[in-house]
Amino acid sequence: QVQLVESGGGLVQAGGSLRLSCAASGHSFNYYVVGWFRQAPGQEREFLTTISQNGGSTHYADAAKGRFTVSRDNAKKSVYLQMNNLKPEDTAMYYCAAKRAILSDFPKVHPESYDTWGQGTQVTVSS
Repeated sequence: QVQLVESGGGLVQAGGSLRLSCAASGHSFNYYVVGWFRQAPGQEREFLTTISQNGGSTHYADAAKGRFTVSRDNAKKSVYLQMNNLKPEDTAMYYCAAKRAILSDFPKVHPESYDTWGQGTQVTVSS
């Protein structure tokens, strides 16, 4: 089992960029699919993107396509979310999640598909 800690959130003006990090501890991180989600107050948790165990495959929600990029560095046990051209509607708590899976079990887009979650990092975009 791995544990996850997100970082990199903050306050940014519209049009700005942030890079979120998801640092894992534990063993066998390279066997885990990792996803990014966000949740705004009063709204359901929203899928953004997911990356396969070796980083060779990615999948994005429409809300993330073209502005967000996911990557991972298994040697550092980390996954990153680069967010560009941020908009006020991107304001939310951002979470990374992980699930140990076989290579063919990808993508995972539903929150219930993941069994390990970080505590979240807040992103606030001002207009």
